[in-house]
Amino acid sequence: MTRNAIGIDIGGTKIRAARIAADGAILEVITEATDRSAAGCLALCLSLTARLRDGGTVAIGAGVPGQVDFARQVVLSGGYVDLSTLPFAQRLASETGLPVVIDNDANMALVGETRIGAARGRGNAVLLTIGTGIGGAILEGGRILRGKGAAGQLGHLPVVPEGRRCVCGRRGCVETESSGTAFATHLAEAGLPAATRAEDLLERADRDPVARAVLVAWAAPLRRAIESLVTSVAPDLVLVGGGAGPVALRALGLVPAERSWFDAPVAGAALGDDAGVIGAALASLPAGRRVVLVNGVPASGKSGVAALIAKRTGWPLLALDTLKNPFLLEFAPVDRPTNRRYGRAAYQAIFDTIAQHPPETTFVVDAWFGFQPPEVLAGFLEVAGVAHVTEVWCHARPEVVGARYGARVATRPAGHPGLDYVPELVRLAEAAKPLGIGAVVEVDTETPVDAEALLQKVLAAAR
Repeated sequence: MTRNAIGIDIGGTKIRAARIAADGAILEVITEATDRSAAGCLALCLSLTARLRDGGTVAIGAGVPGQVDFARQVVLSGGYVDLSTLPFAQRLASETGLPVVIDNDANMALVGETRIGAARGRGNAVLLTIGTGIGGAILEGGRILRGKGAAGQLGHLPVVPEGRRCVCGRRGCVETESSGTAFATHLAEAGLPAATRAEDLLERADRDPVARAVLVAWAAPLRRAIESLVTSVAPDLVLVGGGAGPVALRALGLVPAERSWFDAPVAGAALGDDAGVIGAALASLPAGRRVVLVNGVPASGKSGVAALIAKRTGWPLLALDTLKNPFLLEFAPVDRPTNRRYGRAAYQAIFDTIAQHPPETTFVVDAWFGFQPPEVLAGFLEVAGVAHVTEVWCHARPEVVGARYGARVATRPAGHPGLDYVPELVRLAEAAKPLGIGAVVEVDTETPVDAEALLQKVLAAAR
């Protein structure tokens, strides 16, 4: 039976729950009207879980509105549905017998977009979800930004001085001006029927001043929020999602961004209403750490490839030479046997460091892994809790590798082998091959590396 988790997305008007496979595929989904009382909402979540779970279900993830202390798994505050009055995660776990992970609903949606959606392969992204309210989440260096516990409440960015009163206590939050609820308010103030859709207004905005004015009043605060976020966070991209996300994105076209030093593309989220349930489920599934092993003999070009992958993804980079070289400099002169001892110590330090990080973390590791027996690496991977390995195999013709090494000898710290090592390295390059313990992505470093093509291959292999 397919290993899966239940993902629950609690919105202001509806609760969406789904059984999700480990690769993000939706196996079954149910949507119900939200019960806005805390006890009623919990009861509905329990009912949905009972209807969806099967023999392969191993966990539950829930995206909840409001502030969540993720470390303590406690809801701190709520907006349209306030679950801070009961131990929601604890009750859900105790009454289902399954491990439970909760987080802010927008954080869960961004997890979904990061794993299999529009932010896949991006290390830094912002998501705004437009629905009954406005949720938000920030990805920084490949991880959800949490601050002291509950960062990312982007719907409560104040954008209209002396604007409407918000449930958070402030005035003029983007949620009070640009959410689905706010759109209804703008309609009423313009004297338009409550059933008027934003899509209808967009169709006639070029010839109907009232329609255009309503859309601009709705979208302009959202534009200001996005521009503030681009300035303060410098993301790779800003995603607009949620039930009203597609139409809000179209309305933003009526309020163009001003030319500025600060810029980032604004795009629609890819997963639509499914982002929250997919992200919640994937966040709850027990997952080991992931590593991308950038492998190759010395001078094979692996360090440049590793740096490229780390820069494009935001995944932390650990390089054997980066750890080893300070010791070569501090304890110079160092002979080759001592150099190898430092290398073995740096090798262990890399995986000891990986073991200290959260289980969802992905690392890029730059090393020539053939300098130690493969069983040593296997032991390190096991101790570090690594569940998924992708190998990027960097190679060039042996004579090219030898020439590269010879050209850089003078720049290497004392303790690295000198020019007399070149013949040995050439022979090594002739016989070297990938480890073969995970998916392998090959890179010929004699030709310019197509960064986008490489990234897509690595991301596909790392899924």
